[in-house]
Amino acid sequence: MRLRFVLTRLSLLVVTVLVSSLAIYGAMFLTPGDPATLLVGGSRDPDPAVLAQIHREYHLDDPFIQGYLHWLGNCLQGDFGKSLVYRDSVAGLIGARAADTLALVTYAAVIVLVTGTVIGTVAALRGGRTETLVTTLTAGAMAVPTFVMAVLLIWLFAVQLPWFPVYGSGEGFTGTLKHLTLPAVALALTWIGYVAQVTRTAVRAELRSEHVETARSRGVPEHAVIRRHVLYNASGPVLAVSGVGIAGVIATAAVAEQAFGTGGLGSLMIEAASKQDMAVVQAVSLIFVVVFVVINTTVDLVSAALDPRAAQKGAR
Repeated sequence: MRLRFVLTRLSLLVVTVLVSSLAIYGAMFLTPGDPATLLVGGSRDPDPAVLAQIHREYHLDDPFIQGYLHWLGNCLQGDFGKSLVYRDSVAGLIGARAADTLALVTYAAVIVLVTGTVIGTVAALRGGRTETLVTTLTAGAMAVPTFVMAVLLIWLFAVQLPWFPVYGSGEGFTGTLKHLTLPAVALALTWIGYVAQVTRTAVRAELRSEHVETARSRGVPEHAVIRRHVLYNASGPVLAVSGVGIAGVIATAAVAEQAFGTGGLGSLMIEAASKQDMAVVQAVSLIFVVVFVVINTTVDLVSAALDPRAAQKGAR
């Protein structure tokens, strides 16, 4: 049953990536305008021979299916084509900026996982005013968009209290950590709310379960009951929402990168889209989709390993 569940999830991963890549290529294929005019300075009357040569070089005139298969085949080999705007290989542009996005997403993900699970667990175990306060604050955090949170953080911690820089990604470990703190917090706050809420609910449900009452009636120490029965059994839904939170951080990273000028893949995609640089937009979008799907698939597989009942349900 577990093998069937794993194969099902991996099949869904492949299908999702293929469908998403087709949608990405189709959206760029249908985009109005001629990207080739970028290479001739946007002239109103460009030389038709020059345009035809550019179209052949960048496969802009290929039929849809032929162009898609050519593009996807090259992507699978690590060749994302050439940028019309930057006059460089797309793979090189992505490689130059991927580290900044990876650092930002990792930083934000750590904040989400640690803060969200700790706050949610404490709220569920203590109850009362603590639980009410946590529920109110996390609900408020979930309602604030990332770009609004970015503006508030810049105003408070860069203007009123000049503690953190608000532009660039910094150099060295300390410099990077300082530069990425505000964008990471702006990305994380919304998802901290989700993780904390689900953690609180899951831990609360386990505290009222029969097996916990049975363990207590047998004289099992409270710390052992919390660790072995409550937290372990609540880890499934917490892990699931944590995976969604990390994927959400990746999906909204472009907003923080633009607001704080960190220069990652998200800002590269936005700049390329504004200039109709299709090759760059397609490649970055595909990378984000693949990472998003892989993370969610990995979470499903780990959740199934922790709770075999999830695998049985998913395999039906």
